[in-house]
Amino acid sequence: MRIRILLADDHTVVRDGLRSLLERESDMEVVAEAGDGREAVQMAVEHSPNVAMIDVAMPVMNGIEAARRIVAEAPDTNVLMLSMHQDESYVLRALKAGATGYLLKDSPRADVLEAVRAAARGRSFVSRKLSKLLQEDYVRELQSRGLEDTYDLLTAREREILQLLAEGRTNKEVANLLNISLTTVETHRGHILQKLSLHSTPDLILYAVRKKIISF
Repeated sequence: MRIRILLADDHTVVRDGLRSLLERESDMEVVAEAGDGREAVQMAVEHSPNVAMIDVAMPVMNGIEAARRIVAEAPDTNVLMLSMHQDESYVLRALKAGATGYLLKDSPRADVLEAVRAAARGRSFVSRKLSKLLQEDYVRELQSRGLEDTYDLLTAREREILQLLAEGRTNKEVANLLNISLTTVETHRGHILQKLSLHSTPDLILYAVRKKIISF
C-alpha cells in the first residue's frame, strides 16, 4: 500500500523538490499540494492523505494551527512539520498541536524518507540534527543548575513504557505489547510524568529525544 502524502509549503520550488524526492519511492505518492495553512486543512479533509507535510511558517494560517485543525478534522492523517527553526519551543508547540514528527528543511534526503515512513505508521520522528542539539542543551541545563538526572528515579517497567509512549504508541498499544491492563499503563504513565516533572505526551517525547531514549 502506497503512502499518500499532502505537501503544504508557500514556496512552489520547495514543494516541487519534495514531490520529486518522494515520488521516486515506489511506496509513496503525492496526492495534493497547498500553498497556505487554510488550504492545507481543506486538502487534508478532501483527500485524507496518510501524511501531511506542513511548513511551520505559512500565510493565511500558520503551520502549527493548520496541524491542530488537521488532527481534529482529518484524524486519519498524521502531520509531519517542516521547519528551518532549530528551537525547542517550536518542536514542543508542534507536538502539542498533534504533529507526529518535526523535520528540519536542511535534513538529508534519507531522513526525509524515514520521517515520512515513520509518520505514516504514527511513529514519532525528530530530525537527527535537532535531536543532537536538544541533547546538548539538556546536559548544559542540568550542569548549570547543578541538578541530578531524574531518569534514575524510574523503575525498569516505567522506562520501558516511557520509550513506547515516546515512540508514538497509544496506551492501548502499550498494554497489548506488554500484556498488561490499560489501567496499569495509565497509572505508570502518571507516575512517569510526575517523577520527571512533565505535563503531557509532547513533553514526554521531547524528554525522550533529549535523553536519546528514542533514536532517529
